[in-house]
Amino acid sequence: MQRVEVTLAERSYPILVGPGLLQSRELLASHAGDAQLLVVTDQTVARLWLPRLAQGLAGHDFARCVIPDGEEQKTLETAMSVIDALVAARIHRDGMVLALGGGVVGDVAGFAAASYQRGIGLLQLPTTLLAQVDSSVGGKTGVNHPGGKNLIGAFHQPRAVIADTDTLSTLPDRELRAGFAEIVKAALVADAAFFGWLEQNAGAVLAREPEALAQAIRRACKIKAAIVAQDEREQGPRTLLNLGHSFGHAIEAGAGYGRVLHGEAVATGLVLAAEFSARSGRLKSEDAARVRALVQRAGLPADPPRIGRGRMLELMGMDKKVAGGRLRLVLLDAIGAATATADYADDALGQLLAERVGA
Repeated sequence: MQRVEVTLAERSYPILVGPGLLQSRELLASHAGDAQLLVVTDQTVARLWLPRLAQGLAGHDFARCVIPDGEEQKTLETAMSVIDALVAARIHRDGMVLALGGGVVGDVAGFAAASYQRGIGLLQLPTTLLAQVDSSVGGKTGVNHPGGKNLIGAFHQPRAVIADTDTLSTLPDRELRAGFAEIVKAALVADAAFFGWLEQNAGAVLAREPEALAQAIRRACKIKAAIVAQDEREQGPRTLLNLGHSFGHAIEAGAGYGRVLHGEAVATGLVLAAEFSARSGRLKSEDAARVRALVQRAGLPADPPRIGRGRMLELMGMDKKVAGGRLRLVLLDAIGAATATADYADDALGQLLAERVGA
């Protein structure tokens, strides 16, 4: 088991990565204690991994809430169904939600935990690569709105993140590739050497070779943990973790939630951010080409759907990084170095989008 610390004073917690963790009674007991528990999961994960978690929780009664699968379930209505389950189970303020699943489960269950009785305990048990390296870490929770992604939410740090890498054995290849996009993002933001390692080892990671996969997860988590420790509520450096996301969230919303996976949209967003960085004179064109090449090598989409420039700009205008009526984009200065800025040419952005998503 590998351990990465998220250092946030009294809200500090570990990210634990390794095989067999869901069935570790000692590990789960050390974090859940004797609290009342509600396990939130989705239909697919419930079938595959809830029995394994039940082994780890043997002797500890728990209620369960199983939601339907899919990004389209990331709504206030679904969060309300989790709160209804908390009420039905008579969970008190010292109770805890266990989020067993991918990013949708983690975000919805986390938002319910943040809202119920003004906040109860949360244990993140991510079962997808994307959730293990990104969405389960850092305390962002929330749901989508028809006007944009993640517009409704709260910061609510978990007590721990327990990432059982065994769960990746049942993850479809498409979902694994989607998670790889967030690993690439982490490297682009803060670690040029890690990006070079990914260029050499992408095949091994995507082939689920245990050592390569564990190293990629640990290094990505270490990058995110360090940034979150500096800026828990995204007022400064944490904004950099949104590299590719202003483009990506607009792609998700424009294509229709669930049609393009979050990681696929982020991958395309990373390419667009790199290309725009190069056009803006920030990034070497050969480095932008490296970003596109790695995304394509991973079997991820480098080019967006033809949403149309007007619709794309409209959706990007709802991004949470809009301040004073202007969107701050995260752009690359080099592989491993990013900047959040509103200092870019609108016409150049419009031209790029017209070429990539249609006029």
